[in-house]
Amino acid sequence: MSYFLKRVSATLMLTLLAAAAQADTPEQMLAAYSAQAGVPASPQRGQQFFNRNHGQSWQCASCHGVLPTQAGQHAATAKPIQPLAPAFNPARFSDSAKVEKWFGRNCKDVLARACTPSEKADVLSWLLTLKP
Repeated sequence: MSYFLKRVSATLMLTLLAAAAQADTPEQMLAAYSAQAGVPASPQRGQQFFNRNHGQSWQCASCHGVLPTQAGQHAATAKPIQPLAPAFNPARFSDSAKVEKWFGRNCKDVLARACTPSEKADVLSWLLTLKP
């Protein structure tokens, strides 16, 4: 292997290790969504958003439950869904790519559009208030 390829491989490996060591936290995601929104998040708005119908068949609570501190169930498939609140499921909001994937899917089901950064921040700020 050439010197150049060894350097590129070593650099790539260090970059991947650094990315893996820097785990996302719900608080980091909340800060990012709030910064994108340009306004502080509101847990009250988040709870209202989560439990309100937005003109579609489902609301967030349809699958995640009115209090997302317990397991939910998909409204159409009956597939079990682990608790959404991070204090009740530490795996939640620990991977920003997964969070964006699921916000994308779920917002389309609930709103028929993408959620705004403000809506994401509000919901996440409310979820972070839910403690055992």
